[in-house]
Amino acid sequence: MSPITNNSSKHLLSIHKNHIGVALQRQGALIALATLILFGSLRYDGFLSAYNILEFLRYNSMFGLIALGMTFVIMTGGIDLSVGAVAALASVLAALTSPYGLLPALLISVLACVLLGFFSGWLITRMRIPPFITTLAMLLVGRGLALIFSKNASIGVDAGSGFTLIGQNVIGIPIPVFIMAFTYIIASVILNYTRFGRYVLAIGGNEEAARLMGLPVTIVSLTVYALNGGLAGLAGVILASLTFTGLPTEGVGWELSAIAAVVVGGTLLTGGRGSVGTTLVGVILLGLIFNILNFENGYGLLSLSAYWQSVIRGAFLLVVVIMQNRVVRKREML
Repeated sequence: MSPITNNSSKHLLSIHKNHIGVALQRQGALIALATLILFGSLRYDGFLSAYNILEFLRYNSMFGLIALGMTFVIMTGGIDLSVGAVAALASVLAALTSPYGLLPALLISVLACVLLGFFSGWLITRMRIPPFITTLAMLLVGRGLALIFSKNASIGVDAGSGFTLIGQNVIGIPIPVFIMAFTYIIASVILNYTRFGRYVLAIGGNEEAARLMGLPVTIVSLTVYALNGGLAGLAGVILASLTFTGLPTEGVGWELSAIAAVVVGGTLLTGGRGSVGTTLVGVILLGLIFNILNFENGYGLLSLSAYWQSVIRGAFLLVVVIMQNRVVRKREML
């Protein structure tokens, strides 16, 4: 065998190994999820009960919506640290406008958050301010507005106006679960079967190359950040409906939970590659870990405070980022 043929074979073998590593990294969250479900079902009574499953999905629907918006942002190579504060602002606006009914409260709250997201996108694309700095500033703006509108107090919703119906059940399934499922289906179709989805991935892969190709980089980026703000706002409306309260201090750390779910699901922090479905797996996986901790605390053999959730979330994020870094390095060496 000639040296050229031998080198080509080694190169193809390296590419094959790298593809296997990428596939394992992307499917790792799904394997971990299946393992946890099996463990929980064998260890805890009531783990697979309808009540636990429905309440688990009802609560985590908010994180699912925020993580979905964050997926598109990260796929473009950006980041948004303001989603927790924006959700808190939406919950306050929803509570204040709840006397007018569900639809007005929903529209006003979500539209306000869309505008905040659009403004973040404008600062990033037009003013060329880095996403980290821009969204950190918007985090402070959103949190401040929430405290101003609520006068630094929790705001009760009007339960008689029909606003709280959004948190209730239909045919035995929580409405927030239907909302989350619908948004994920639509987002998956957009990402996989439309030009917009291809543009998002192209911008994340190489923004300058996408611009030179004539892609509408500015419009796509503005749309992504506005969409992210709207989904955070919708999560805030659901929060107000579930808690019967507008909470200006809620949402602290939600942005980190969203980022963790997106990255655990296999979306690259550097952008250019990602999946809506794997983000949902990441959301359920992280939520399931905390659900199991709650069962374990009640089991009597282990007692961990809620603060351990942050430790576990951070450890998961660190491990996955290290794995992604190794995959990216191997790809660059080929």
